[in-house]
Amino acid sequence: MLTPEKSSMTQKSIVMIGCFDTKSEDFTYLHNCLLEKGLSIISINTGILGTTDQFNIDIEAEVVAAATDINLTELREKNHRGFAIEKMGQGASIILADLISQDKVSGVIGMGGGGGTYIILSAMQTVPLGIPKLCLSTLATKDLSEKIGSKDILLMPSIVDVAGLNSISRLLISQAAGAVNGMIQSGQIEHTESAGSIAISIFGNTTPCVDLCSSILKQDGFDVLTFHSVGVGGRTMESLIREGCFDAVLDITTTELADDLCGGICSAGPDRLTASSQIGIPQVVVPGCMDMVNFGTIDSVPSQYKSRLLYSWAPDVTLMRTNVEENSILGQRIAQKLNQSTSEVCILLPLKGLSQISAEGGVFYDKEADQALFHSIKKHANDNIRIIEIDANINDRVFAEKSVEILLQMIRMQW
Repeated sequence: MLTPEKSSMTQKSIVMIGCFDTKSEDFTYLHNCLLEKGLSIISINTGILGTTDQFNIDIEAEVVAAATDINLTELREKNHRGFAIEKMGQGASIILADLISQDKVSGVIGMGGGGGTYIILSAMQTVPLGIPKLCLSTLATKDLSEKIGSKDILLMPSIVDVAGLNSISRLLISQAAGAVNGMIQSGQIEHTESAGSIAISIFGNTTPCVDLCSSILKQDGFDVLTFHSVGVGGRTMESLIREGCFDAVLDITTTELADDLCGGICSAGPDRLTASSQIGIPQVVVPGCMDMVNFGTIDSVPSQYKSRLLYSWAPDVTLMRTNVEENSILGQRIAQKLNQSTSEVCILLPLKGLSQISAEGGVFYDKEADQALFHSIKKHANDNIRIIEIDANINDRVFAEKSVEILLQMIRMQW
């Protein structure tokens, strides 16, 4: 067996995180696999019942607990598993964030069952895009979307429980070590020069508009990243905006706000449409697809909406047309969010429809409902927010071209 090596804590290292009290055998094997790859290791113990002497522990459970202002002995005496898991997850995230701020982390790896996975994924929420994050878990095949959030975390099924070594666990732990090492060694892809980085939100009903916007921006040398406005897409875009990944945002598709209001399946939460305003980058905002709320199959539509105008977009997607009352609220919410901006904002209003199916003659065509949205935006927006009405449908070429034209003007003025 390899002799465990003490991490210098002065160079970039892979962080190995988990419950070393109950999973000592498994983590000793993982530690050795990482050493065989030539990796420097920072080990963080999140197990409250004890530790191990099989390899060096850089940050013990006492320190993890103390990061949340609680004593480990107190945590043990409380004898509440859920509370302990939550606290150790919080503590680990605080410690990992501190290591990240010191530029000490090249990657993060952990493994565990239910509790261990929760702690590991909580800690990984602090790790920026591009730093490899791998969790070998008994829960990898379950829906962990809420815990993954908008992070680029790789989940790997453990197949067997993480509860002692056997022929399968040895194979998969070894492969997990190899996988995270490969991601670390691949490093950053070669950077290509661009005029800047632009985030754009998209939906099936705004695809023609976004495709044309992207094409024009790419021809002008911009790196364009599109985000599908289905909940996780909007959350991811907001998260990356806060990480400083973009120079400007072309928010064509803000439909997630309608889902947030009405309980649809594509809500991105209350923080949608806030990041650009908070960090101060130019944004062009369009109420794209705010004529609709998304539900699953027709049978899944809540009872209070059964009598509303519904449209089957796909067998598992039912769209509900927003009404005057809802659009009045949505207009106010958009304005209130954008009123907080520390940089230039422009709102574009497509007077001939917010989506493909709300154009004149379309199944969701409702001029009164659209006008309620437009009126509410104009009523509640601050004077410093520019609002431009365009006599076109959102997917008309003239609308896409105008959107890009205005965004480029804003970018060049800032530069």
